[in-house]
Amino acid sequence: MKVLKDYQLLLAAIAVALGLCYLGCSLGSSIERFKTLDRHITVKGLSEREVPANKVTWPLMYKELGNDPSAMYELIEQKNKKLVAFLKTAGITDNEISVNPPTIRDRQADNYGNEIMNYRYKASCVITVTSTNVDKVRQLMNRQSELMKQGIALVSEEYGDQSISYEYTGLNDIKREMVEEAMKNAKATAEQFAADANSTLAGVITAQQGQFSIEDRDANTPYIKKIRVVNTVEYAIK
Repeated sequence: MKVLKDYQLLLAAIAVALGLCYLGCSLGSSIERFKTLDRHITVKGLSEREVPANKVTWPLMYKELGNDPSAMYELIEQKNKKLVAFLKTAGITDNEISVNPPTIRDRQADNYGNEIMNYRYKASCVITVTSTNVDKVRQLMNRQSELMKQGIALVSEEYGDQSISYEYTGLNDIKREMVEEAMKNAKATAEQFAADANSTLAGVITAQQGQFSIEDRDANTPYIKKIRVVNTVEYAIK
């Protein structure tokens, strides 16, 4: 009976030892895995482009003063014809020209200070050019003085510095290339960091693409656009 009891105790001891050994191995594996997952780096990759604008919107505005609305409308119609003819001489097509109806303000009705006025009515007239031929329109802008000889003085204070707007509409054509470049730059940064830390990259954990931004290169060249995107990538390292 004593031998049997000792044998049972021995089996129990072996079972406990094996259990502790298995627990230790499992625990060690878990800790090692935790350490591996905890070793990571987050980097950002930038891609930038400078591209010429491929769309321009140019509002040509002039004003008229008078006391007879019907005479003013007739004069405005004549000047609009001259403006349209001027634009067409440079190759601007009908589809690119929009003639807006004039806005006439009764200055006498708005006069709260009893100001003495020589002209009762003030008309604002706008003809808008919208074109994808940016260079052609910019060359035409340099010829505005020719309109002065025809009695048409363009003004821009109603619109401020944003009277002429330039756009770039070809983002989809370069988006994929820029995203790939941003990812490549992010990886280069991560590899350099890993090398400095005597480590290597083990793969991408997460990757997040930033939003594309399109801005003027500077205040003096709004017809040149700067496009940028920043991707954020998390790498595992070992």
